[in-house]
This record gives sequence, structure tokens and C-alpha cells, in this order.
Amino acid sequence: MATVTLKNVKKIYDNKVTAVHDFNLEIADKEFIVLVGPSGCGKSTTLRMVAGLEEISEGDLLIGDKRMNDVEPKDRDIAMVFQNYALYPHMTVYENMAFALKLRKLPKDEIDKKVREAAEILDITSYLDRKPKALSGGQRQRVAIGRAIVRNPQVFLMDEPLSNLDAKLRNQMRAEIIKLRQRIDTTFIYVTHDQTEAMTLGDRIVIMKDGYIQQIGTPQEVFEHPANIFVAGFIGTPQMNLFDAKLVKTGGGYQVEVCGAMMPLSEKIQQGLADKGAETRPVTLGIRPEHIHLQNGAGEHTIAAKVDVSEMMGSEIHLHVNAGGKDVVLRIPTTELAEEQRGGMGYGTELHFTFREDLVHLFDPETGKNLL
Repeated sequence: MATVTLKNVKKIYDNKVTAVHDFNLEIADKEFIVLVGPSGCGKSTTLRMVAGLEEISEGDLLIGDKRMNDVEPKDRDIAMVFQNYALYPHMTVYENMAFALKLRKLPKDEIDKKVREAAEILDITSYLDRKPKALSGGQRQRVAIGRAIVRNPQVFLMDEPLSNLDAKLRNQMRAEIIKLRQRIDTTFIYVTHDQTEAMTLGDRIVIMKDGYIQQIGTPQEVFEHPANIFVAGFIGTPQMNLFDAKLVKTGGGYQVEVCGAMMPLSEKIQQGLADKGAETRPVTLGIRPEHIHLQNGAGEHTIAAKVDVSEMMGSEIHLHVNAGGKDVVLRIPTTELAEEQRGGMGYGTELHFTFREDLVHLFDPETGKNLL
């Protein structure tokens, strides 16, 4: 069983700078966990503590039911794939992949079998006699992954493995990692700053900021129910629109006053607010660009805006508009637009929009926490 457990793990540098605070996470056997967050949030430091490349200042790391804090990296039965590939330039692809197995003094025929099996999985058999300098970035990354596969580790660690690749290759390699995971079926811990990678790869995502865990959940959970304003803004492209607003409690329930308009809320949201005993108060309202709808004209629950920038994205248009001095982004499918609007809308075009009342998010402006 390759479960991984981190209990109250901390990393403190020079007895004063805390890079990771009180990190708690239980990773199930064969689960794919993604640590995601902006640069400097502590995700790579956490991964390196699991690998044994960084010492754990406080707390416990268990792989299976064995405490690993003081176990040497080579004895942890893990394999790590680095951002910069870390291949030996003087060795061929075959020699790079076989190196760790030779150190273990495995029989030659067993080494050959493992290397060729991994090369076949990754479609790099034809490159086995080449040196790394003769390979593209994507091919080098496959070799680095192959070198980890041959060791048949309990836990696979990947530190931003796709960040050095161009966008097209990154998409391709992301699909390859999904296929790879299905074939080798082990526990993965994957670090990235790219939320698209996190959403497409992870069984669960751990979102970090400033060394603290902000939220742990499935991709769907963190997208649909962000725990706070940071998660709401970090997950989703383009990012969620946030408005200064006022929650208004009336005899009949709740509405939200935003940009001079009173916006209705779904029965489910109103019930959630009532269960929490919410009163009239300032709130931060969040709405994703795809959950804003254009209206034919002004109405009781509409907000007026003017177009600043119109981006044609093929099947949809991204409209950057000014609503009451606030920049707002709308994602509008071209099928919902009149034919003359499908190429975009000119600067200054006036429009009105409203929100999907069941997909509004309400946050506390001071703590940033989701009110529901």
C-alpha cells in the first residue's frame, strides 16, 4: 500500500522563515494528488520534503505506515521527475534509464526488459541510442519519466514537469501523463502552478498560498464551491469576476445589490443563507465569466456596461466591459450572438447583462471566506 500521510508538517528555514505551515494531507493508495498555487506558495518545498531532499522541521511523514522523516531518499521507494529533466548528458537514453537499476545490481536481462517496457509505454524506443542533446524538450521529458518508471516506485513525484515545454507540447504531454497513470497505476504527487494541469490531472487538488493549504477537493468541488476568494480567483480561466456588493435581507428572503441593480438569488442559495442566519451586510459577490448572460435591454435585474475589448476565441467571445467603473469579463458563446456580433463588438458598445442566480458566490469581504 503506497498511502502517503503528512501530519502537521512544517518547513522552517534558518529558524525564522516558515515556508510551509501545518500541512495535513492523507493521500490514498494509487491516488493522483496535485499541489497547485502561485510561485513561492510552498508546493515544491512540500514535494521535496516527501522526497527527502528537504528536512522536515516539524511534523511527520508516513509512506504506508512507516515514518519516513529520517529515512534516506534512496530508501523511500519513490521516484522523482524534475522540471529540468536532470538527465546525464554523456549517457544515451538507454543508459540514463538503466542507471538506477545498475546501482541496485539487478541482472542485465532484467534491466533490459524494464528499460524496453518503459520505452514502449512512452513511445521512445527509437531514441534509446541517442544522447539527450539530440532530443527535443518533450522527448527529454519522456526519458526523465521513463527513468522513474523503471524503478517501479511506490510513489511517483513530479515537480512542474511540463513547465519548460511550449503550449502545444504541454497539452500533448498532459494527455500522455493521464494515459501513463492508467498504465502504471501507482500513487502520484504532482506539483504545478498551472491550474489547467491541476484540473485535468488530479483526483484531488491541494491549493496553496503563502505556505498554507487553502482548500483540498476534487477539481469539480474547488471549481463549484471555492472555500475563499483566493481559490475562487485562482481556479478558472478567465478568472472569476468579483464585485463589492450588499446582501439585503427582506421579508421574502435575500437579494444582492450590485452596481446599482438588485440581483435575485436561487432558492438553494437563499436557504443556505437562512440556515446560516445571514443578515443584511456587505459581501463580495463572485460570478464566473461563463455564468453572465447578455440581455436585450435594461431590466429590473440587469447591469449596464460598455465594451472595452472584444476577443474572438472561435466558439466564443471574451468581452472585457466596464460596469460602473469595474472591469468585468464575460464569456459568450458565438451561437448566442446575432450574426453581425459574432466577429466581436466595437469599443464603447453599450450592453446589459445579468447573472445566473444559482451560480453566484458570496464571500466575507474581510476574511475572504465563502459564506455558504
